[in-house]
Amino acid sequence: MTLLAAAVARTRDMLQLRFTDLFASLPARTLAPISPPSPLRRLLKVAGYAALRLVGNVFRPIRNPERLQGAVWLYVVSQNNYEALHFLREARADSVLVAGQSKEIGRYNAVVNRLSLRRKLLYYWQFPFVLAGLAKTEGSRAWRFFDLVFNAIGYYEVYVRALRHYRPRAIVLANDHNDDARALLLAARACGVPTAYVQHASVSTNFPPLGFDLSLLEGQDALDKYRQCGPVQGRVELVGMPKADAFLARKNQQPAVQRVGIAINTLDETQAVTAAVEYLLREFPDLTFTLRPHPGDRRDFGFLAQQHPQLRFSNAREQNVFEFLGEQDALIAADTSTHLEATLLNVVSLYFRFGTHGVADDYYGYAAHGLVERAETLPALAELLRRYQQHKSPDLYRRAAYYNATLGTPDEGRSQQRAVRLLNEWLDS
Repeated sequence: MTLLAAAVARTRDMLQLRFTDLFASLPARTLAPISPPSPLRRLLKVAGYAALRLVGNVFRPIRNPERLQGAVWLYVVSQNNYEALHFLREARADSVLVAGQSKEIGRYNAVVNRLSLRRKLLYYWQFPFVLAGLAKTEGSRAWRFFDLVFNAIGYYEVYVRALRHYRPRAIVLANDHNDDARALLLAARACGVPTAYVQHASVSTNFPPLGFDLSLLEGQDALDKYRQCGPVQGRVELVGMPKADAFLARKNQQPAVQRVGIAINTLDETQAVTAAVEYLLREFPDLTFTLRPHPGDRRDFGFLAQQHPQLRFSNAREQNVFEFLGEQDALIAADTSTHLEATLLNVVSLYFRFGTHGVADDYYGYAAHGLVERAETLPALAELLRRYQQHKSPDLYRRAAYYNATLGTPDEGRSQQRAVRLLNEWLDS
C-alpha cells in the first residue's frame, strides 16, 4: 500500500462514524456545530482551526505535571471520559491521564497531561490527496464533511511520534469513535503498544468494530451490539459500570414520584421541549421539575426560567449525572444513556421524544428491550407519571441487568475493583 493510500485508509477509519447514514441524517441544528451546512462556513471553520489550533499550538508551551515515559496512559477526549477513567488513575500509581494538546476536557482541563500536536501542520500536504481518495469510497459525503477530514489529518503521525518518544506501557481509552482516539488506537497498533477500552456510555450498532487488546464492557447489551458492528478482536470482559459504583448503594427508595428530571440534548427541538415543560408544569403543579440540558448543548433556556420560576435547572457541566439523578424520582428523556443510569438508581425512566425528527428513534434500544416505558404523546406521558405518583416499585433497577453485568451479583457496586483486577492481570500477563 502506498503512503497516500495508507493515509486515506487511516482517515476513513478515524472518521468511520462521520460517514454513516445516521450522522448524515442528523438535524441541521445538531450537525451545524460539528460541520456547518454552508461550504463557505466550512471553509471559515477550517481557516479558524488552522489559525487558532494548529498555528496556536506551535506557540503554546506544554508543561505536563506528570512523567509520561513508560506510564499507563489513560486517554480522554471529554469531561465524561475523565470521570470514567479516573478510578484507574487512583488505583495505579504508574497511570497518567492524557489528552490532545487543545482538547476540551471541561473542568479538568488544567489537570490532564497533554500530547503535543505542533507537528500536525507538517502533514497537511496530504489533505487534497486524502480528500480525493475518500471521495472515491464515500462519494459526496467526503466533500460535505471536508472540514472533518481536514481536522483529522496529522493525528496519526504525531501520535506515532509521541508513542515512540514516550514508550508507554499501555494505553486505556474510554472512547472508540472520535477521530483523535481512533488515531491513537491505530498508532498504538503500529508501535506495538497494548490497548484497552473501558466503556463509558451506552453504545450503538453504528460504532466501529471493537478492536482493542482488552475490552471491559458494561454488559451483554454492549457486546451484542459490537458483534453487529463487525468482528470483535481481543479479549472481552463484562465488568458492569465502574462510574456508578459509588451511587448504586443509594438507590431511590421513594414509594412514589415527587421529583422529575427532564434531560435533553441537541437532537431535541426547542419548541417541543418548551411545549412539554409548559404542559407538565400545568398538569402537575405539585411535582418538582428539573431541566438538565446536555453539557454540549449551547442553547439558552433562560426564557423558561423567566416564564416558569418554579422550574429548576441542573448544570451538566458542574453537576455529575448521578448526583442529578440522586435528586430525582423519575426521568423524562429521549435518546440518552441517562435512561440506563436512572434505572440503575431505581429512578423511574420514561422515553419521550421532543420533536418529530426522523433520527435516532429509540437509538439505544432501551424501549424495545423493556428498560424504560415509552410515551408517544404528552397525554400518554402524563398518564404514566400519574401512575408512578401513586406507586413506584423498589425493584425497577433489576430491568438493567442486561446492560450491567454485575447487577444482582456479589460484584454489584464493585465494578471498579473488578475492572482494576482484570486490567492488572492483563498488564502483568
